[in-house]
Amino acid sequence: MHLVVILPALNEERTIREVVRAIPSGMPGIRRITTVVVDDGSTDRTSDYAAAVGARVVRHPENLGVGAAFATGVETALRLGADIVVNMDSDGQFHPRHIAALLEPIVDGRAGFVTCTRFGDAALEPRMPWIKRRGNAWMASLVNAIVRPARPFTDVSCGFRAYTRETLLLMNLFGRFTYTQETFLDLAAKNVAMAEVPIPVRGVRKYGESRVARSILRYALQTSAIILRTVRDYRPLAFFGSIGAATLAFGLLQTGFVGVHWLRTGATSPWRSLIVTGGVTLVTGFLLVVLALLADMQGRNRRILDRILYHARKREYDPPGDS
Repeated sequence: MHLVVILPALNEERTIREVVRAIPSGMPGIRRITTVVVDDGSTDRTSDYAAAVGARVVRHPENLGVGAAFATGVETALRLGADIVVNMDSDGQFHPRHIAALLEPIVDGRAGFVTCTRFGDAALEPRMPWIKRRGNAWMASLVNAIVRPARPFTDVSCGFRAYTRETLLLMNLFGRFTYTQETFLDLAAKNVAMAEVPIPVRGVRKYGESRVARSILRYALQTSAIILRTVRDYRPLAFFGSIGAATLAFGLLQTGFVGVHWLRTGATSPWRSLIVTGGVTLVTGFLLVVLALLADMQGRNRRILDRILYHARKREYDPPGDS
């Protein structure tokens, strides 16, 4: 199989050569390895240094975000005929010697997507600031609550991952800021087998600050927005229906309270205003339920379009004669 290793990079001239050189020249089940560095608008010599040590370099003229860099890397890998794609950071946080361990569930046919977990084995947990550890735990809990996997994921934010070609052809991501959590939701909706592999990871960068999580608040807001939109797209009936049901319940609570008061006293005062607000709330809730049904219909169309896009990608990226 042909393995393509994607390295998104932004101003990583101090580490990119070391990381590229450390990528193994051979692994069990792999006949060919290609390294692709996606330079996401670096202002230093990242591209030059990566090319000098044998990497294929694709460059964004300006910084578009790690999600966009990942998308460019995936497209490049598919065009190169990759059977398996590994994505990893270019800052030295992950060591390329662990790629073989990451690939094991894919090579064995047990998964179409494998992610490194930093917290699946207590003996391998890295040192990192308390707030980042808690943030990772909270994000994993949120994704697990949405995806409901047979075995809960312990790490949904790690960027060291492996994908089969089929998985990448199925996958549709939209986040430019990051892609890590969105991947789980997208692939779970498409019933792709997913696995975690505990791997030792450097807890903090050797140089500089994280390009994505330098601000915990910004990271939380951006990733939460991506997750919210993904849930909206893949579970529209539950998303809008739950809002509509809650609104209806609130309207019923208001009008019901006034009704009980009228039955007991024969008057609606001093709660007469609740008749108006409750009525408006009931109408709003009913409209939201109707919207949920319409959104569910659109969700079915989305699934049809996903299949059409999958077959279009196969025609575009697969060599003639492949199926």
